[in-house]
Amino acid sequence: MAKNQYYQQLTATFQRLSRFSHLSAIAGWDMSTMMPAGGSQARGEALAELSVLEHQILTDSALGEQLSRAAEEDLSDTERANLREMQRQHSQAILLPAALVEAKSLAGSRCEHAWRSQRPANDWQGFASNLRDVVALSRQEAGIRAAALGSTRYDALLDIYEPAMTSARLDGLFGDVEQWLPGLLQQALEKQQQRPLIAPCGPFPVSEQRELGLHTMQKLGFDFDHGRLDVSAHPFCGGVPEDVRITTRYDENDLFSALLGVIHETGHARYEQNLPARWRGQPVALARSTAIHESQSLFFEMQLGRSAPFLLQLLPEITRRFGQQPAFEAGNYLAWNQRVKPGYIRIDADEVSYPAHIMLRYQIERALIDGDIEVDDIPALWDEKMQRWLGFSTAGNYRDGCMQDIHWTDGSFGYFPSYTLGAMYAAQLFHCALQAHPGTAQAIENGDLAPLFHWLRENIWQHGSRFTTEELIQRACGEDLNPLYFRKHLESRYL
Repeated sequence: MAKNQYYQQLTATFQRLSRFSHLSAIAGWDMSTMMPAGGSQARGEALAELSVLEHQILTDSALGEQLSRAAEEDLSDTERANLREMQRQHSQAILLPAALVEAKSLAGSRCEHAWRSQRPANDWQGFASNLRDVVALSRQEAGIRAAALGSTRYDALLDIYEPAMTSARLDGLFGDVEQWLPGLLQQALEKQQQRPLIAPCGPFPVSEQRELGLHTMQKLGFDFDHGRLDVSAHPFCGGVPEDVRITTRYDENDLFSALLGVIHETGHARYEQNLPARWRGQPVALARSTAIHESQSLFFEMQLGRSAPFLLQLLPEITRRFGQQPAFEAGNYLAWNQRVKPGYIRIDADEVSYPAHIMLRYQIERALIDGDIEVDDIPALWDEKMQRWLGFSTAGNYRDGCMQDIHWTDGSFGYFPSYTLGAMYAAQLFHCALQAHPGTAQAIENGDLAPLFHWLRENIWQHGSRFTTEELIQRACGEDLNPLYFRKHLESRYL
């Protein structure tokens, strides 16, 4: 008998699953960037077929037997972590019938494709008709998962993205933020009023914006042999570690929206490109969780990307491409990119008002999945919460309100909390990186980002899913998630 034969059989199966996921990821990227509108139905059906095939492999009775037998074999720590992640995927998959997996994939593809034209048209009724199907199927899935986990329906979906996280813990974390965020936001706005800012004057040609983005990606260490930059209606990072696809969207009147979107997605991409290569194709080589993934994008965009040293390093390239103008005077340029300006759109939000966007969505989606509200209740609730937290009414303005995001179109309920959890992790990790090597701050000032990226590679990237989220952060920082670092970061930068 071969050594660890059951474990070896499992690694072969999960390698196969990884290849199917690769195909799904690239087909999904193409659907959002290159595919002609007429290909939507056929592509949706093809992706659904792949989802069903992956589901069939994961739920095969032989796989369950192999998992049980492999647990008794002589495995290394990393192999045992890989087995744990295999078991998690299997146990989640066997809960769902293949028909539900297929129906949810088809409904998600249909809703997402229609959203691309419905959002610009402000067509809430059209969007809602598709979203109802997605919500109904998501509730069905949540009910099945909740029964198995002994949890609420929403917590069962939250666990998919953030293992071991619960809405009770989120309520504590977010409740704390709700206590101090409004006051900090008001203080930051009052401080800003003391210095009128000059807005950058466009137009800023898309071709030059793209080149600036590519220059910035290079500065941030993006590996262009294993990835590329494209355009989509909603910026995202997709693909696989060997072939990472990131996207942004351009506005000729706004230079920095696309640029900061590129920096954000490059954070995701660097994490993907640096996951443990020798375990590639195995669950242990995947990203730890969505909050850890978001911590990397926000580490790049907010902690590093909006810091004065990094912004000043980009300024010569900006003036070279777009010319000198009063808005690009160093002090104004820094203040413009660190300004607090509450608005309707989440992905364009400053980091002080951003948590309000997430808490709004979290509260609505939890009520929606738990059955406390229906799809038709969303616009009024959205308007009420936007007015209370940020002072904006979205009554009748669906495109800038409840239709602005892509996440609900495919049933990704439970994902949104990852953004603010990610911001908390990012602030904590940045603090720990600077504390671990005191020379890192000076290196950043000098334009040398290598020490910072080395710390991330050693403490986060190379571990993939070897450790639980709690263990990963404990090993990197010596303590579990501590939201105090996020508050101190915001107070330091904006007050």
